[in-house]
Amino acid sequence: MPKSLSSFVEQSVDKLRSIIPGSGKKKSRLYQRREIPRDQHNVSRSMISEPAKKVLNRLNKAGFEAYLVGGGVRDILLGGTPKDFDIATNATPEEVHDLFRNSRLIGRRFRIVHVVFGREVIEVTTFRGNANQADEDTSDDEHKTSEHGLLLRDNVYGNQEEDALRRDFTVNALYYCIRDFTVIDFADGVTDLRNRQLRLIGDPETRYREDPVRMLRAIRFAAKLDFDIEPETEAPIRKLAPLLTHIPPARLFEEVLKLFSAGQGEATYDLLTRYNLLAPLFPETVRAIDNGESDELIRQALRNTDARIAQGKSVTPYFLFAAMLWPALQAEWSRRQDHGDPVQPALHGAIGKVIGRQVQATSIPKRFSGPMKEIWELQMRLPRRQGKRAFATMSHPRFRAAYDFLLVRESAGEIEPGLGEWWTEFQKVDDRGQERMLSELGSDGPKKRRRRRKPAAKRPAQQ
Repeated sequence: MPKSLSSFVEQSVDKLRSIIPGSGKKKSRLYQRREIPRDQHNVSRSMISEPAKKVLNRLNKAGFEAYLVGGGVRDILLGGTPKDFDIATNATPEEVHDLFRNSRLIGRRFRIVHVVFGREVIEVTTFRGNANQADEDTSDDEHKTSEHGLLLRDNVYGNQEEDALRRDFTVNALYYCIRDFTVIDFADGVTDLRNRQLRLIGDPETRYREDPVRMLRAIRFAAKLDFDIEPETEAPIRKLAPLLTHIPPARLFEEVLKLFSAGQGEATYDLLTRYNLLAPLFPETVRAIDNGESDELIRQALRNTDARIAQGKSVTPYFLFAAMLWPALQAEWSRRQDHGDPVQPALHGAIGKVIGRQVQATSIPKRFSGPMKEIWELQMRLPRRQGKRAFATMSHPRFRAAYDFLLVRESAGEIEPGLGEWWTEFQKVDDRGQERMLSELGSDGPKKRRRRRKPAAKRPAQQ
């Protein structure tokens, strides 16, 4: 954090009366707009992508307000490099769409605009108003909450101040103006950045009830930024964690990918466990762990995932889910074998049962659930290598992922080391080396017992 930020001079003393987003009652709170001049912060146009600057400049030239907002500003202030750039404006989605031929309108509940520049997509949103103070002209259908406080509709446009104060965390309510190079702070987010603290805007319990996914966002940002969660923001999470069961499974699937694909997977896992948020996402896994199954494989898989992300490598969702559900599969597989099912049918039955229960919590698209099943099933084939089996297994399209999963199992201490090393070597050597390795294998399993034939009854000698 640049030193200048900790001692910036508050420029504008515009004091505005606003309603705290999520306050149960319409209780007034005094907010102060702070403008931080260029010489007192480290945000520079050179740190903003060219597509983002094009969008900002064109909106400004067309007479609209437009600001870089949220994570892009936050990450630059923290000395990082943003992956995405979001823009907030007073232009309506239709007005933005008309300005950019390379744009598309997204969403039905609240429309946003994606302006596409090759692989980079700039997301442009219209300033949103406070859902708790909808205009008199707003219909009841545009502003509803469920019996649990979940915000069902939030289709209210507003001004910049209202847009800032309806955002979730103070550190995400920061705006950068490309015209005069100021950073605009409505919720004292710069102070929280300096203190490395995550704080919700408004009453935490009400904000969580409006959208329980905010609890997952708190965990994700705390892990990603290495921030502490401010005590009042932290306090209601454990109690309200079950509210996540009211969120559509498809949305929670996307949130799980965000949680574990940011490079801090193991830290995220620890926080989810600490705040009782893992159970709504992976109920069968938590139940299995509570009943004695180890979570070391999950931890080892997340460590490997974090390392891959740090190296710029991709992470496949089906591998992640295969690891997260492994304790549940182990428990169900063992239970079925204890009830007399043979090993292979027990595994297939356990796979169906575990996935069937999981999709009630977080959906798993078939393009991911299919490969996940194959990774699990291949764990039984990998030890069986004699004859042509090794070549057949290695030609399987999911072999590499299953092999990586085997290595994770060994690293987690679940199985004795050795098999992973054999497969590592088998992939490296030439044809002659492979034949040699196969010939050196002993029996890879107990031989089937041969039925002893009863001796044939003696026939009387023919005369």
